[in-house]
Amino acid sequence: MVAAGGAVAAAAAAVAAQHTSSYRVKFRRQEFLELVELAKPEIIYHVRRMHFFAYDGFVMYSLECDNSDFTQKILEAIEVSNYAWSE
Repeated sequence: MVAAGGAVAAAAAAVAAQHTSSYRVKFRRQEFLELVELAKPEIIYHVRRMHFFAYDGFVMYSLECDNSDFTQKILEAIEVSNYAWSE
């Protein structure tokens, strides 16, 4: 069952990556929470201190939030990179 959840997370991340550039936009906590209300993402990704999601062609993120700040599903990821895909 865990493997299936990992596959879903990987698929969701791949779809989000197709709709974004490699640019990231950093927000303070309150502004990020306001953006989440505006953008209404279905999933918020979480890696270490960073929460992020794709919106308007960019990766929006904050280092100041907690999982409890969100009503959306939180997917734990292993790492995030600003490098383009390569094998």
